[in-house]
Amino acid sequence: MNWESILQRQQGWTLENANELRLSIEEASEIYENAPLHELTMAADIRRKKLHPDGKVTYLVDRNVNYTNVCTINCQFCSFYRPPGHDETYTQSFEEISQRINELEDIGGSRILMQGGVNPDLEFSWYLDLISYLVENHPDIHLDCFSPIEIEGIAEVSGMTTLEVLTQLQAAGLHGLPGGGAEMLVEEVRKDISPKKGNPDNWLRVMQEAQSLGLTTSATNVFGFGETLRQRVQHMSRIRDLQDYALQNYDNGFTSFIAWPVQLESNSFGRRNRGQNKHVLGAGPTEYIRHIAVSRLFFDNIASIQASWPTMGLGVAQMALLSGANDAGSTMMEENVVSASGTTKLSASEIELQNTIIRAGFIPVKRDSDYNSLPTEIIPQLDQQLAAPIPQQY
Repeated sequence: MNWESILQRQQGWTLENANELRLSIEEASEIYENAPLHELTMAADIRRKKLHPDGKVTYLVDRNVNYTNVCTINCQFCSFYRPPGHDETYTQSFEEISQRINELEDIGGSRILMQGGVNPDLEFSWYLDLISYLVENHPDIHLDCFSPIEIEGIAEVSGMTTLEVLTQLQAAGLHGLPGGGAEMLVEEVRKDISPKKGNPDNWLRVMQEAQSLGLTTSATNVFGFGETLRQRVQHMSRIRDLQDYALQNYDNGFTSFIAWPVQLESNSFGRRNRGQNKHVLGAGPTEYIRHIAVSRLFFDNIASIQASWPTMGLGVAQMALLSGANDAGSTMMEENVVSASGTTKLSASEIELQNTIIRAGFIPVKRDSDYNSLPTEIIPQLDQQLAAPIPQQY
């Protein structure tokens, strides 16, 4: 089938016939490569409206906490980590992390997303004590902490299984797992960019274990390493397959899909090919929008697609809301991992996110980590300052 017939067939998609009209890898690759941008984004926008007909776009007030930069995995695209023994390594104290959460609470935040490196010097008791300490001092904040590769590292140091690690962390108060570390769940790509991270099956297994326990999880995707469009879709397919399994067996799957282009300004992968990688790889705004649109059409079993403003900017993220995305991401307050590799915007205020949503013609709704709506105080409307009325998308 060519792109035109594929998109035409997708116009008849409903929740009731989703399985019948599910895109195959071949079909998704075809529309990714050949569909005109306006046709592709229009199809994704129609799908978004069928899934979210109320015209609401969600956002989250949260903070990133990067508790340590010590790591032994040595991902070629990461500028954040430092190897053990380096003079720039750090591990934050419980009190330092708590102070960052105090600042989040001061602006009405509800979640911290805490990730670091695979630090062999931290014993399992350190993680348990940290979660217990944060629960005691910040009982209303969701703790979404430690990506699957960190869980693997903790298990290796402690001599436990990853399921045992997750179970004990959950008992201490862990709310969920961030989706970090997925990058590309395609072995040919993964073994080139992060060979020490192990097989993609490891990431999927840890996420499945987390879902089996009822923990909140999200799925991510970093692209632009020189992989093919088909490999990008293969990554999505692996996530979609796990989502099918998790929903059927645990009634608990990924809350969302978040994708962004790799940043190559200041890492070893960007310096490859005599420094040309940072100029010829990655992905620009148009390619990013195509990726968002394809993901919206491909993921019939994941309700929310998130726009990525940290890498693409608020303007491009706003365009993503018209191309299938229904979530504007989070305030973050502080970001050290992606920013270390090239991006410069480290946080967004709640006003900025609301303004981005409103000016795209949607209704901003504050949410928590589980996508439950929270009371939302809308900032004063700015439409009087515009040359023309804001177009309403609902």
